[in-house]
Amino acid sequence: MDILRVKDLHLDYGSGASANPILKGVSMELGRGEVVALLGPSGSGKTTLLRAVAGLESPKAGTITIGDRTVFDGARGLEMPAEERSLGLVFQSYALWPHKTVADNVGYGLKLRKVSGAEIAKRVKEVLSQLGLGHLGERFPHQLSGGQQQRVAIARALVYNPPVILLDEPLSNLDAKLREEARAFLRELIVRLGLSALMVTHDQAEAMAISDRILLLNNGKIEQQGAPQSMYEQPQTLFTAEFMGSNNRLPGKVLARDGDRVHIDVNGTRLAGTARGAGEDATALIRLESVRIHDAAADNAIRMPLSTCMYLGDRWECLFHHPEAPQIGVRAYSRDRLPAGDYWLQLPPEKLWVF
Repeated sequence: MDILRVKDLHLDYGSGASANPILKGVSMELGRGEVVALLGPSGSGKTTLLRAVAGLESPKAGTITIGDRTVFDGARGLEMPAEERSLGLVFQSYALWPHKTVADNVGYGLKLRKVSGAEIAKRVKEVLSQLGLGHLGERFPHQLSGGQQQRVAIARALVYNPPVILLDEPLSNLDAKLREEARAFLRELIVRLGLSALMVTHDQAEAMAISDRILLLNNGKIEQQGAPQSMYEQPQTLFTAEFMGSNNRLPGKVLARDGDRVHIDVNGTRLAGTARGAGEDATALIRLESVRIHDAAADNAIRMPLSTCMYLGDRWECLFHHPEAPQIGVRAYSRDRLPAGDYWLQLPPEKLWVF
């Protein structure tokens, strides 16, 4: 059963001839107990879509339904205010009151809803305990770490049991190491509590780790949607393929095509790949982890000299550049640091996608 439905949503900034369309007919659903990530580059419309669902932006057309309540209908002129939608919202900046304790921050929404003091204390204690913050109720935000502040913001969104929790870049203010830990915590929390969540992020690794389904937005429209694994392994467009991983991009010309098998020329080297809607001029794409490095000739390989290697801890990232076409480069992972010299970079045809 869908707990949130958005249908053909349009939203512009400005009006008349100067109107700037941000959402261009977006439709989506969120099932009960499901986590959907809105993923995309800056300006793609993902945050605007989240804010429209929350009631913080006014769409021009379309409908938004939460459970059995229609909260926006452009044709009927219906727009329910944000405070009546009862959605939990976690802001990018956390937006905690600096002069209020953790317990007061978490219970503030209940106080506005005229809930009794005893009930507020009970529910605040429960949600703080669920998030491992039970011992921090009397502290102030400045006395907490970034990760603890994030959890307080989540607790405040969860305390009145909203049907949907909206997360706007919830991990972006944390440093790299803490983001990994918080990502795991957030996914475990969502699963344990059976939450229905809509999350905005520009980080594809974060989207794949936390969500059950990804909606990739591009210029106000949904480019592709699906489970994280299918989005990563079966991109339907060049935009999706490039956004969903670390890639090598090779320009080439199509020489022959037989079904989904295609042969292309990349600066004099003939390579076999898998067609994904390629025309005469093509772009070949392959993930870094799919490239195989050989020190002798190999099938479906391009020969390049090593430029440099970068140590990443668990592996080395090696950079190669074509001697006759410096604009053509390939990156690949290696278990060990490679000595200088020429290498054959094998590109498995089923992993070399040609768009």
